[in-house]
Amino acid sequence: MTPITHVEGRRLALSNLDKILYPATGFTKGEVLHYYASVAPVLLPHLRDRPLSFLRYPDGAEGETFFAKNVPPGTPDWVRVATVPRSARDTTSARQVVVDDLPSLMWAANLVTEFHTPQWRAEAPAVADRLVLDLDPGEPAGIAECCEVALMLRERLAADGLTAFAKTSGSKGLHLLVPLTGTPSREVTAYAKELAVAAEQTAPELVVHRMAKRLRGGKVFVDFSQNSASKTTATPYTLRARPHPTVSAPLTWEEVATRGEDDRLPGLRIEADEAASRVERYGDLLAPLVTGEAAAPLPGS
Repeated sequence: MTPITHVEGRRLALSNLDKILYPATGFTKGEVLHYYASVAPVLLPHLRDRPLSFLRYPDGAEGETFFAKNVPPGTPDWVRVATVPRSARDTTSARQVVVDDLPSLMWAANLVTEFHTPQWRAEAPAVADRLVLDLDPGEPAGIAECCEVALMLRERLAADGLTAFAKTSGSKGLHLLVPLTGTPSREVTAYAKELAVAAEQTAPELVVHRMAKRLRGGKVFVDFSQNSASKTTATPYTLRARPHPTVSAPLTWEEVATRGEDDRLPGLRIEADEAASRVERYGDLLAPLVTGEAAAPLPGS
């Protein structure tokens, strides 16, 4: 029998709580739900008002994954649904879930999904309030090289009057996030590309701005494309479908500067238990992204 629970007055059926989703560690679905409940106070502000894309892995991290933006069948009528443009070129609309509260979060987490969100809010499609740079290392480059590039980009962004924040991708690399005053996504994408190209020109032995795999060996690919209005990025605090229950977790710049040499953070890989305890220790290191207190315009705007 599927257990029934009540979350803030909403009735939820939470299924298969003993199912192991991360075989490498024995991390279960019940532990996934517990993790999301633990970090909800810091996760929800990053989900609120943003149309959600699901990267689902219902059979566990080693099973099949699939990406979906449409509202899942059986979505409760109390879960918020937003109507947003499909793309800049497609004038038709799509309906996507927006997770604004704890019951909606626990319902979505029960689907076993990574949370991915755009750089804009539902009420202002294609008007970004943040910039993202995804730093992805090509072997034999790793997290140390990502940290070196992150520090380089942080300095350039600061020179342009912008404040950067860092988080792990939950996989191999890092994400840099920059709060902005509302800016058309196409302008943010163009500026992010300029940053990536300039970084490659400054350190061609370390950085590449093009996606082609043949160019990426031993270098860090600075992916600027996730600023496109049609693209999404792993939301802060989301679990990832990786062998271990890793989290896309915020970092301090001191941690980036030490390149993950702290024994508590080998390779800057942060798993669910550590991510939850870090929230207790630091609060939300990415809070300025949602409060707007550090938001600034792009240079020349």
